[in-house]
Amino acid sequence: MDLNQFLGLFFFVLVVNCNPGPLADIVVDRYEIPKVCSREVQTEDFIRYHFNGSFYEDGKKFDSSYDRGKAFVSQVGLGRLITGMDRGLLGMCVNERRRITVPPHLGYGSVGTGGLIPPDATLVYDVLLLDIWNAEDKVEIRTISKPAICKRTTVASDFIRYHYNGTLLSGEAFDSSYSRNTTYDTYLGQGDLIKGMDEGLVGMCVGERRIIIVPPFLAYGETGHGTKIPPQATLVFEVLLVDVFNPKDDVTAEVTKMPKNCSRRTVTGDYIRYHYNGTFQDGTFFDSSYQRNSTYNTYIGMGYVIHGMDKALQGLCTGEKRRITIPPHMAYGEKGAGNLIPGSAVLIFDIHVIDFHNPKDPVKIRVTHKPQECNTTSEADDLIHYRYNCSLMDGTLLYSS
Repeated sequence: MDLNQFLGLFFFVLVVNCNPGPLADIVVDRYEIPKVCSREVQTEDFIRYHFNGSFYEDGKKFDSSYDRGKAFVSQVGLGRLITGMDRGLLGMCVNERRRITVPPHLGYGSVGTGGLIPPDATLVYDVLLLDIWNAEDKVEIRTISKPAICKRTTVASDFIRYHYNGTLLSGEAFDSSYSRNTTYDTYLGQGDLIKGMDEGLVGMCVGERRIIIVPPFLAYGETGHGTKIPPQATLVFEVLLVDVFNPKDDVTAEVTKMPKNCSRRTVTGDYIRYHYNGTFQDGTFFDSSYQRNSTYNTYIGMGYVIHGMDKALQGLCTGEKRRITIPPHMAYGEKGAGNLIPGSAVLIFDIHVIDFHNPKDPVKIRVTHKPQECNTTSEADDLIHYRYNCSLMDGTLLYSS
């Protein structure tokens, strides 16, 4: 055999080896896998994904969800997709990218379709998975943090104020109350929210953080919402509960310090002097008389203060300390008060009663010491010499001779 014949045979062998026969099954190239994958696609799952479809032979594109500007939605494993895609999408994670090569017998076969895909065409789908859900899915709740003390949890009919960040399952943000610098305020369980949030916000404590994952059929379903929430999108909310009350709530008072002696308690018409620190339910400070180094002075029960405080200031002793919780409908209501107090805010006042009196009070004299013999008593116009200590009702010494 001469050299030319040998080279020709060698070349023929190389050509044969570089053109293998038809694929027997799909080929899956998982070329980008997320670090965290909490769920993989299974049979009967619904998925939402983007893809580019091209021919294996020449790489020419025949279809693309990107070109249509809309992700493709389908159910996996029930024959709604070509067999190759039904198989190739199984086990996929959200945000995973994979390349699925589909041989003709698992694609459109020897017939092709609609003039778009010729007979016996091997197809390549470049896929990005955006969402997974199942008809059996429920609202998923993951607690991030919870306060050590939780005296009350949310129930249906409560009015709540909360902050949130909203993202799609792929992590793409669609909304945030933080960006608007205002809480989202609503009634719970009254149908004012999507069904999944009505369910996911129940049982929360003020200060609690949780992640709420809402499947599409408990969110905005097939229609989506606006331009940022596409149809059939699972929604993920990271929530911080700021405030909760019920329209049936009344003022509550917790005694934190009671003086040993209490000869008199406040009533309507009394004039009272007290110090206070004002906070919201989440502990955020909004006002303090201590910072101004001056007591708050007012008449009780005459409408000079918010209704809840008017009610809470009755029945107090000088020197007593109380924590007073006032629901919005007995405070500043839906409008709030300027930039200081937001609408529908529950207010908490830690108060310390300094003193009180009534304009009708007479001078009160209590004899603490008197000599056994007293032949002469003072009268009007007498000149007298005396020593004294002058103090406030809470015992604070002002002057002393």
